[in-house]
Amino acid sequence: MGLKVYINGEYFEKDQAKVSVFDHGLLYGDGVFEGIRSYNRLVFKLREHIDRLYESAHGIMLSISLTKEEMLKAVVDTLKLNNLDNAYIRLIVTRGVGDLGLDPRKCKNASIIIITDSIKLYPESLYKEGLNIITVPTPRNIPEALNPQIKSLNYLNNILAKIEAINSGCEEALMFTAQGYVAECTGDNIFIIKDNSLITPPAYLGILKGITRASVMGIAGKQGITVKEEVITRHNIYTADECFLTGTAAEIIPVIRVDKRIIGTGKPGKATLSLMKEFRKLTKTDGVKY
Repeated sequence: MGLKVYINGEYFEKDQAKVSVFDHGLLYGDGVFEGIRSYNRLVFKLREHIDRLYESAHGIMLSISLTKEEMLKAVVDTLKLNNLDNAYIRLIVTRGVGDLGLDPRKCKNASIIIITDSIKLYPESLYKEGLNIITVPTPRNIPEALNPQIKSLNYLNNILAKIEAINSGCEEALMFTAQGYVAECTGDNIFIIKDNSLITPPAYLGILKGITRASVMGIAGKQGITVKEEVITRHNIYTADECFLTGTAAEIIPVIRVDKRIIGTGKPGKATLSLMKEFRKLTKTDGVKY
């Protein structure tokens, strides 16, 4: 049996899972999404992800026909149908089928898509050895134009920065605000350790309040580490004791070099490794079982 994809209450084989060319998610990136992980048949932070999905949808005046509990059940049922113990879940809601114009009123029904598969952003060796990243000229979208708390299907801003990283031989790019302050990477939040404090940019600068980000801040607080949300510059990154990225797909991955500047000892730091260990424990207990 092949992989099944949920589309509007029905299941389709992977190669038959299709949307209309008139769907405004395809035509204009008009829709929202969540990336979610399951570990040993536990969907990590599923309720938090669904809450954020509905907040994103509300922010763009996109009505979802399912209740949150019905959406939760649809995710769990799709995982069960595909018999996946460990998975990456992409939950997508588009504006739906309309015409070639922008008018969202022409889209009568939103489309709900649930894809359950696997994902591996980085090889295991990088979690042990650390990641090299670069800073790029492409700035993060200003929050007044598109609030980053809305996880929209339009990711071109991030993709352009990702292209710059790839062209420079790196896997990830660090983006800045229009004012030159550290924002986030193309798909991950960023943290530094400096003088025994854990520091990450504040959300008001225009970053996504990541669910993994919040989890790591909570773990650090329980470990007695001072947690700060502060404006960070490029210089702060270069001179940090440790640096790491967080995200649903990436989890926690150490960064050992930025723009060819060695961070700390040039190896994953003690605090980073401790947070990685505790985060992996959390993924086994905090979520919805199926």
